Amino acid sequence: MSLKTREQIPTMSINTMQNSSVANSPGIVPKIKVIDFNFYYGSHKVLKGISLHINPKFVTSIIGPSGCGKSTLLRCMNRMNDLVLNSRPEGRILIDDQEIFEKSVDVVDLRKKVGMVFQKPNPFPKTIFENLAYGLKINGMRDKNMIAQRVEESLRDAALWDEVKDRLKDSALRLSGGQQQRLCVARTLAIEPEIILMDEPASALDPIATAKIEELIFKLKDKYTIVIVTHNMQQAARVSDMTAFLMQGELIEYGRTSDIFTKPSKKITEEYITGRFG
Repeated sequence: MSLKTREQIPTMSINTMQNSSVANSPGIVPKIKVIDFNFYYGSHKVLKGISLHINPKFVTSIIGPSGCGKSTLLRCMNRMNDLVLNSRPEGRILIDDQEIFEKSVDVVDLRKKVGMVFQKPNPFPKTIFENLAYGLKINGMRDKNMIAQRVEESLRDAALWDEVKDRLKDSALRLSGGQQQRLCVARTLAIEPEIILMDEPASALDPIATAKIEELIFKLKDKYTIVIVTHNMQQAARVSDMTAFLMQGELIEYGRTSDIFTKPSKKITEEYITGRFG
């Protein structure tokens, strides 16, 4: 799915980027490029000169203490922060080499391509089936058989089909918290995104439900590029290929998760990983 823009942005050499994941992955074309990116809420500068590459079909975790800008960065990737009064981006974010802040970009198309799962499950007060079918219908799908097929495929991909296939007409609000979160993942998958953003997707769940979400993330990366914000260091270590550590709006360190957690290059990263602050 292409975004509607006036022009294609030329692919940059990976050598022009600092802290880039592709520096350790020769030949991989980044799915997302964040280039010298700043973000403001009013006069408050929340993100400061962020530059990183995110590889396709990788899981990338963004970690850091509360208030460091993790969720802000995530929400910039599908322009959710456009909804915040007096907010302002500065710099560039490119997806498939297309600048997402160009005035000509169709934000609806962008959010189809870049889906989002929020911290707390937010199912619609509708049936399980209609939670998924609704988005398909408003995007123009009318064939009932195709809708039913897409609903089943999405629920299967979200590892939820076997638990709900006999209760599709029940209210989604009757599902457990973990099931509701997987339903929200399925709802995101139904519109066929290429990128899935997850903002603390398991923070409101019990350990069993959290384990199911983590298993799901691991499974989904075969098809999708996933960026996850998490406070849970163990979770980041378990599910992600790459990890970015933010502190006070700055990118301190970005690299392979195994390196970040076993041999970080910055002392402050080690102190955060080992729980000395945060």
